[in-house]
Order: sequence, then C-alpha cells, then structure tokens
Amino acid sequence: MVRSSPALMELLTAARSLNLESWCIGAGVVRSLVWDHLHGFRERSHVEDVDVVYYDDSIDGPHETVLAAQLIDSLPSVRWEVTNQALVHEWFLEAHAQVVPPLRSLADGIATWPEYATCVGVTLRADDALEVIAPHGLEDLFGLKIRHNPSRASAAVFTERVATKRFTERWPMVSLDLN
Repeated sequence: MVRSSPALMELLTAARSLNLESWCIGAGVVRSLVWDHLHGFRERSHVEDVDVVYYDDSIDGPHETVLAAQLIDSLPSVRWEVTNQALVHEWFLEAHAQVVPPLRSLADGIATWPEYATCVGVTLRADDALEVIAPHGLEDLFGLKIRHNPSRASAAVFTERVATKRFTERWPMVSLDLN
C-alpha cells in the first residue's frame, strides 16, 4: 500500500532527507492510507498534517522547528508536525503540568499514541526499503477498530479525538470499542 501511494512515498522521501537516525511518518497518514484502501476509496482522505516523529536524546531543546522548516522548503503545501519523542515528557510537563517518564526509543513513543490503530509508523531507509514500526501490532489498523490506548492519553482525550476525527463517519466499516 505504501509503495502504491506516490503521495506517501514523496512524503517519506522528504522526511528521509533530514538524515535522522531513528524516524518515521506515522499516525493519521498511515491510518488513513490503510482505511481508505480497505474501504475501496479511489481518492485519499484529506489528512490535516503529516506527523514526522524521531528519537534523538542527544539534542537539548527544540530542534523540531529547524527540521520542520527544511520539510516546508521541500514540500511547502504540506502541514508538517515534527516531534522528537525524546522530549515528549517535557511537553507533557509544560502543556499539561503532567509528569510522565521519558520515552526510551521511537517505538516507545509510538506505543503511547491515543488509539492502537494509530500506533503505526513507516520509515523509508537509505536503500529504499520500507520499515513498519507497530509496537502494538497491526490487528486494530487492518481490523478497522478504534480502541483507546491508555498509555498516556486519558479517556477524555480519546473521546474528544473520536468526536473530532469522525472516524466512523469517514470510514463506515470502522468499529469503535469504548471498553
């Protein structure tokens, strides 16, 4: 599916040009690609932003702005979101006054995203090989299931995301599991 999407391959190529050691494009871009395909949609769903996540614990301070600017130079029509998973615990403290342990790796960060079906990332390696990072597996993504991942997102955040993302309206075959 990834290789058959020229748009996603272009995004992956742009992200790869950042020369990050541990990175991926994940979340909504991957979820939408799979669910659009499973629904037989000819046109891709609109994706609000492209999440490029990486892990670099050697950087002190926000390097994301510099990386996002490089991506914007490459593909200016895309709304890029760049996040260093090694610094997410600092964001939780600043934004929510919530103390959470630092993440240990890129996969560790992806494993905390709000829905299991969204905990998936794709990397384009230097040799053009694709790597899928799915710490919770791919069952929910390909099974068209939305379930709350309580690792970091509260039930309230999950409920709000379900309402604002309109998963079941956009993809009618998706089932919502509120347990």
